[in-house]
Amino acid sequence: MADSIDESKNVPLTDEDLETDNKGKLIKLAGQLRDRRNDLNQMASERASKRDELNAETREKVDEAQHHREKRDELNEQVQEHKQQRNELNAEANELFSEVDEAKSEMDLDGGKSLDQLEEEIEELEFKQQTEVLSAEDERELIEKIESKREQYETRKEKMQDTGDIESLKEEAQEVRSEASRHHQKVTELADEAQEHHNQMIEAYREADDIRDEADEWHEKFVEAQEAADRHHEDFVRVQKRLRELDKKEEEAEKAERAAEQEEARREAEEIYEAFQNGETLDTEDLMKLQKSGLL
Repeated sequence: MADSIDESKNVPLTDEDLETDNKGKLIKLAGQLRDRRNDLNQMASERASKRDELNAETREKVDEAQHHREKRDELNEQVQEHKQQRNELNAEANELFSEVDEAKSEMDLDGGKSLDQLEEEIEELEFKQQTEVLSAEDERELIEKIESKREQYETRKEKMQDTGDIESLKEEAQEVRSEASRHHQKVTELADEAQEHHNQMIEAYREADDIRDEADEWHEKFVEAQEAADRHHEDFVRVQKRLRELDKKEEEAEKAERAAEQEEARREAEEIYEAFQNGETLDTEDLMKLQKSGLL
C-alpha cells in the first residue's frame, strides 16, 4: 500500500493572498507552488509506473491461469477419450467372458466329475468285478455301471479336447480386460494431472486478483498525487497571472510617472527659454535643460 500524500507539504493559496500579498511574497509563493507541483508530478509518475508494473504482472498471471485452463481442458478431453475406450473394452471383455461361460455351460465343464475321478471309479468297479463273487444279476448290473462310467469318461474326454477354443476365447477376453485396465490407469493419471492444472489455474487467478487489487490502490494514489499536482499547477498559474497584472500596473505607473516628469521638464524648459528670450542670463544647468528639451 502506497503512503498517502503528506498534506503538510502542500502549499495553500487563498483569494486574499492574491489580492493582498506584495510582489515579493507572490514571487516566493509561485516558487513554492512550482516546486511542490513538480514533486507531486514526480510522485504521480512513480505511482503510475508502479501501477503499470502491477497491471503487467496481473496480465502475466491471467495468461498463466489461461495456460493452465487450456492444459486442464486438453487433459480432460483425453480423460474422456480413455474413459470411452475403457468402457468399450470392458463391455467387449464382458461379452467375451459371457461367451466363455456360455460355452462352458453348453459343454457342462463347470459341473460333473473330472477324468481322474471317473477313471478311479471305473478301476474300483473292475476290481470289484474281479475279486468278488456275484450273482448273475449283480454281475450284470456291475457291468452296466462300468460301461456307463466308461461312456461318461469318453464323453468327458471328448469335451475336454474341445476346450482349446474356449481357452483361446478366455485369453482374448483377458487381453481385452488388460487393455481396458491400461486405459483406466491412463484415466487416473490424466485426471490427476488435470486436477493439478486446475489447482494451479485457481491459484494463478487468485494471485492475479490480489495483484490487481494492489494495482487499483496504486492507481488511486496516482490520481490523488496527480490531482494535488494539478491543483498546485492551477494555483501557480493564478499567481503568475497576478504577477503579470502587478507588473502591468507597475509599468503603467512608471510610464505615467515618466510622462509627468517629461511634462514637468518641458514646462520648466519653456520657462527658461522664455527668460532667455527676455534677456536673462542662463547658467550651465539651465542651458543643459534647454538642450535636453530640444529648445536650444
